[in-house]
Amino acid sequence: MRLLSLLLLAAGLLTACTENNQPQRLPILGERDPIARADGGPADTLYYQIPSFRLTDQAGQVLTNQSFAGRAYVVSFFFATCPDLCPRMHRALLQVYTPFATDKRVTFLSHTIDPGHDSIPVLREYAHGMGVRDASRWHFATTAPHGETAARDTVIKLAHAYFTAVMPDKDSPGSVVHNGTLALVDDQGHVRGLYDSLDAKEMARLLKELPLLLAEIDQRKATPVARQ
Repeated sequence: MRLLSLLLLAAGLLTACTENNQPQRLPILGERDPIARADGGPADTLYYQIPSFRLTDQAGQVLTNQSFAGRAYVVSFFFATCPDLCPRMHRALLQVYTPFATDKRVTFLSHTIDPGHDSIPVLREYAHGMGVRDASRWHFATTAPHGETAARDTVIKLAHAYFTAVMPDKDSPGSVVHNGTLALVDDQGHVRGLYDSLDAKEMARLLKELPLLLAEIDQRKATPVARQ
């Protein structure tokens, strides 16, 4: 939790500055590892990336890290029977999704944390209930397309990889609890921002920072020799 608090603070305070007319850039969140160079020069830095995953969305499409390569994506965690937090979170997220619904540079990914209940048909119904008909634009995904028993542990670990609080509910065995944190991820799998979906100011910040990240990605594609 201390790490999450520090990252939320970083997301708020380190939201890219402009110096010498350089484009604004968002910070890359997470631990960084120095990598020694064979030529003895200054060490390179390996930035934290989202670990490998394999998901299935409401249309039955298999999703891996490669599915999001070259694009930004916005990540949330939810469950279909959530009575309060998830509907509020997704109503707020719809305000971000709507202006980018046809922008193929960005997509949205919502992971269910209740894979035992949230089957592919349930996810499809949930998406349709939100007005999301195009699964290629907003994926509602499960780690358990065939009801795998280890799926809940898998999604909890994945949530932590996005610096999102998802954990077993000690007061209700077999259940999990989570918060409304959203993660903004770049085309290279780096987490570039964390946002409280229940805070209107945080959602306004996401709406401001997403175009900054898209501009950075466009610039990177225009100059492919550039590296993080």
